[in-house]
Amino acid sequence: MEIRIRPACLADDDRAVDIWRGAVDATHDFLAPIDRAEIDMLVQASLPSAPLLPAVDALDWPIGFMLLDQGHIEALFIDALHRGTGVGKARVMHGLAIHSVLKTDVNEQNGQAVGFYRHMGIRQTGRSPFDRDGRPYPLLHMMFD
Repeated sequence: MEIRIRPACLADDDRAVDIWRGAVDATHDFLAPIDRAEIDMLVQASLPSAPLLPAVDALDWPIGFMLLDQGHIEALFIDALHRGTGVGKARVMHGLAIHSVLKTDVNEQNGQAVGFYRHMGIRQTGRSPFDRDGRPYPLLHMMFD
């Protein structure tokens, strides 16, 4: 499958939110319903203005996206139909081509993401008992170097 990475455009906004929702529904079953709803509202408000780098297929249809801020993967979400096809790996490799060191924070309870990053060779550098908003979802701090 051809995977291309390009800057986001206005037409990608709704698709990015859909990708986020599908990925979270598939991997974040640990979220309390009220937290899931609150986070969804935050994502709807912030994702359209974020400098996303979508991965697109041969038809230019977004199948995943990454938000990369100065060597920190703030978000990496892949469409459920394309998980396990190399899209996530392509996104991380793109990030490593730009930054020699990549960092990210991963929900400890998201075993699929933790497994993916470990498979990619990332190492854990720390742990926080809460997410960035103070919710009781521990974060693993990880780094590629």
